[in-house]
Amino acid sequence: MTKPSSPIPELITPRLRLRPFVPEDARPLYRILCQENILQYFPNPGQPTLDRVERLVQRQIDHWQAHHYGWWAVIPHGQVDLAGWNGLQYLPETGEIEVGYLLSKPFWGRGYATEGTLATLEFGFFTLELDEIVGLVHPDNLASQRVLEKSGLTYTRRAAYFDMELLRYSIMRSSFRSQKAV
Repeated sequence: MTKPSSPIPELITPRLRLRPFVPEDARPLYRILCQENILQYFPNPGQPTLDRVERLVQRQIDHWQAHHYGWWAVIPHGQVDLAGWNGLQYLPETGEIEVGYLLSKPFWGRGYATEGTLATLEFGFFTLELDEIVGLVHPDNLASQRVLEKSGLTYTRRAAYFDMELLRYSIMRSSFRSQKAV
């Protein structure tokens, strides 16, 4: 697998800037994660503490150092505030690499999750030369299922991850490459 030349690259899409997380992002991310029901489909749906979010941000910074990929902080063009995160995560239980995202409620329904996911997939397949990327989603989270489908992932099966039954989606590099050619 080819490693990116810079420690944590920044991605620019037509409407988004995906930049490395910094410790100062913990407080804005905490405010996002405290929005009502924003974590309802996640393994730990309760409101986190600021200390827990600070550790989460640091784990993502460390994840980049260990794996050369991770989550980016999502900033819409023309904004300065954090809108959420998007990126890749190594799943040690299965050895898979998952694409994931979470956006603050004011940014829902604008196509930002799909735009960030497509940029993330492009990075994973063309920079890291990954063969497969999976997406995991709660069966009741129809909006996230649509994001994965619009990004080219296809449903493969129901499976247990994070002590939950989730829907597993997948995309291979060859499939993503053929989508990009169209």
